[in-house]
Amino acid sequence: MSETVEGGCRCGAVRYKVKVDRLPNAYACHCLDCQTWSGSAFSLQFIVPEAALEVTGKPHLYERTTGEGADARTSHQRGCTNCMTRVYNTNTRRPGLAVVRAGTLDRSDELTIVAHIWAKRKLKGTDIPADVPSWPEGAPPADFMAVLMK
Repeated sequence: MSETVEGGCRCGAVRYKVKVDRLPNAYACHCLDCQTWSGSAFSLQFIVPEAALEVTGKPHLYERTTGEGADARTSHQRGCTNCMTRVYNTNTRRPGLAVVRAGTLDRSDELTIVAHIWAKRKLKGTDIPADVPSWPEGAPPADFMAVLMK
């Protein structure tokens, strides 16, 4: 049984729908980029198949390439030019997947945070529950996806 979940930017100029089997699990990223982009201690996201994401409006595209040679990857960030909300991104290292900012989901209060990555960068006073998996940096992809798909 599938359902459609919806979300969008603060002003409503960029909206999305995604068909999922169930409400996705979320994860927290404590890396410096996420702290800077969110203006907060961490960012919350969930991952969906890019093909399942239907976007309306005209999100602005910001591309950032990091690393060099075989280690290079490009992040394609999309957000609203009106209200500056970052809505989702894709990445050349994760083809076919979209990483959606959890706070943009209309039902964000129903999400469960099931993992933390880049925990070595977490701000003092930010506690990660002992029963929630966390990794000091990025998680091994297979382990990470297994936790998110529970």
